[in-house]
Amino acid sequence: MLRIVEELDTPDGYKAELIRGKIVVSPWSKLRYLRPMRRLRKQVEEHAPEGHVAETSPFLFTFPASARGFGPDLFVADEAAFEADGRHADGAALSLVAELTSVSTKDVDWLDKLDTYGRVVPVYLVLDMQAEEITAFWDPSPKGYRSRTTVPFGEALRVPEPFGFELDTEGFVAQ
Repeated sequence: MLRIVEELDTPDGYKAELIRGKIVVSPWSKLRYLRPMRRLRKQVEEHAPEGHVAETSPFLFTFPASARGFGPDLFVADEAAFEADGRHADGAALSLVAELTSVSTKDVDWLDKLDTYGRVVPVYLVLDMQAEEITAFWDPSPKGYRSRTTVPFGEALRVPEPFGFELDTEGFVAQ
């Protein structure tokens, strides 16, 4: 299935992901999400672990244990993961993932991705663009994240280790 996803010729502006054993094609982020994504990327990148890069480029990360493949809105990953051949990277290389919700993808961000990332990725940020709040999840375990905190946009959010900084969420509201 992953090979089919990576070889799928999606229309411009769309991405393919492997969710619950199904290939799901959805649009990339809305244009008005550019400003919050840039603000987030800039802040996260300054605090990324040594050798990790912050990107919004479309890459598929695979999670073989759960038969999933996701293309996050923003990610921080070990740069070495991109030295391999192929079109998808190992989800174990991720140190942070951020998803900006939309009406059509909100359930996947809050359920399936939360469950999958919560077993592997040290930090998961969900920017709930409809509720105008951000949630940080951390401390992954075989049963999912053990810790979380939520603040409304405009308030500072503590991003836990391996980042360890106060995220300024002012300006995250999509105009």
